Amino acid sequence: MIESKFLKENLQNIHKLMTIPALKHFETEKLGKLLRLSRVRRYEDNEIIIREGDVDPWLYFLLSGSVRVMKDNVQIGTVEKMGDVFGEMRIVDDKSRSASVYASGQTVCIAVDTSAQNSLGSDQRGEYLIFLYKMFAEYMSIRLRLTSDELLATKKELEELKAKTGA
Repeated sequence: MIESKFLKENLQNIHKLMTIPALKHFETEKLGKLLRLSRVRRYEDNEIIIREGDVDPWLYFLLSGSVRVMKDNVQIGTVEKMGDVFGEMRIVDDKSRSASVYASGQTVCIAVDTSAQNSLGSDQRGEYLIFLYKMFAEYMSIRLRLTSDELLATKKELEELKAKTGA
């Protein structure tokens, strides 16, 4: 992994953040605060980004490339769209990482150090947490809907197989 220093809160970087779908509706001031807690990380093919079972404060936005989500050595998902968020479950429930994430090809992410919120003042910390949780809620809703659709398709396929085999 190659990692930048923490990003600077400047207009050019804020405009770059605004190209990320999850962030385009947020105020410039909030995006500036997010930048101060963020680094750019570059990963090579098959390099691990998140290790299942670890406890760390990082949240990721995909800038380029893609990642594989693995649980017990089984691929359970991919993240491929620029701006997609991953690593948020650990931040929401404060438990260890539920899956591992690997780079697929060269991958570039913005990594946000969510533990750095503790260095913010109490009023800023509250705003920051509201900002993060609103974004998480939107992404988790999208993922839950996709998971529901996949579950429905799998159940239908199972019923068809049962009907064909007489089980």
